[in-house]
Amino acid sequence: MHETAAGEDLVDALISASRALVAVAARSVSGLPSEVTLPQYRALVVLASRGPQRGVELAAELGVNPSTATRLIERLVRADLVERRPVSGDRRAVSVALRPAGIRLVRTVTRRRRSEVARIVAAMPAAQRIGAEGALRAFADAAGEVPEHGWWLGFAMPDEDEHRA
Repeated sequence: MHETAAGEDLVDALISASRALVAVAARSVSGLPSEVTLPQYRALVVLASRGPQRGVELAAELGVNPSTATRLIERLVRADLVERRPVSGDRRAVSVALRPAGIRLVRTVTRRRRSEVARIVAAMPAAQRIGAEGALRAFADAAGEVPEHGWWLGFAMPDEDEHRA
C-alpha cells in the first residue's frame, strides 16, 4: 500500500516539527549542572511517567539493547539521579527509580521546554493552531506516550528524607 500525497505531506510536516522539537529538547538540557545526554534525559522521563522500571523494561521503552541501558543507568546512578531498588519477591532483580535530584532535573528541563514551546506556539498564526492540539495528541497516543496530565501535572516529589533512610 502506497502512502497518499497527503500522508506524505503529513509525514514531512511531522519530521520538520520533530527536528524543531529535538532542538528545543537539546537546548532544554544544555547548561544544566549535571551533564545529561538526551538519551539519559529520556530515561529519566520514562521513569517519571511510568514509575520504577527494571533495566530490561527501560531498555525496551528506550529502544536500546539491555547492555546499553545498563551503562546508561550506571551513569545516572553515579550522577545521583536514579537509584537501584530490590524487587520484592525476586532477590536477583532490581528496579531503577528516580532520586530527588532526578525529579528536580526532570522538572527543570520540563519547565524550560514548556516555556520555549509556548513561545513557539504563540508565534504561530491563530488559525493554524486550530486542530493542532488534537492531531498532536493523536500522534503522541499512537507513539505510546503518556499524556502530560497523566504524569507531570500530578507528579509529586517524594520527601528527600525518605530517600536518605
